[in-house]
Amino acid sequence: MYFAALLARTEDGWEASDTELDDVETLSDLADLAREASTEDDTVLVLIEQEDAWFGVVRIDGEEDPRIYVSDAAAAARSSYGEILLTDELLGREPDDDPDLDALDLDGTEDGEDENEDDDDTAAEAGVSGEIVPHGPLGDAQVLDDLGVSEKQLRSLSEDAVTEIAESLGASEVLETVR
Repeated sequence: MYFAALLARTEDGWEASDTELDDVETLSDLADLAREASTEDDTVLVLIEQEDAWFGVVRIDGEEDPRIYVSDAAAAARSSYGEILLTDELLGREPDDDPDLDALDLDGTEDGEDENEDDDDTAAEAGVSGEIVPHGPLGDAQVLDDLGVSEKQLRSLSEDAVTEIAESLGASEVLETVR
């Protein structure tokens, strides 16, 4: 189960809106959606949470590039919403890095391997696209520092992270209106 919300900072505090991510295919789409939630070039946070697996924070400040934090990149990579956040830049890849198809083991039988032999470690680290993604947090862990959520606090969050972030921001009541 997923939950996604936009928190837009205004002169009067935070405003929350529920957001539907079904039509969002890229980080750029997500940033555009977030910018639409802001009446000016104020800070907008996109908070995404998959029940007990991972959470992500995307911060949009005006026209600046989005800042991203993902609590568990490998878990997020197995999710269509998580893959939106795991950009080439965040993963440290060149945008057009395509694997050499000749070097891929496509059916598991090359070099005398048994077809039924699974590599659990590699499977656990591979995302939907089959690329290796690191376990653990990834991105800008200081994304919320100036808003009162330190890097240490952000890294320690697990269950119900979105609610805890909203509480730290003083936005828990407005977030609950869209939950």
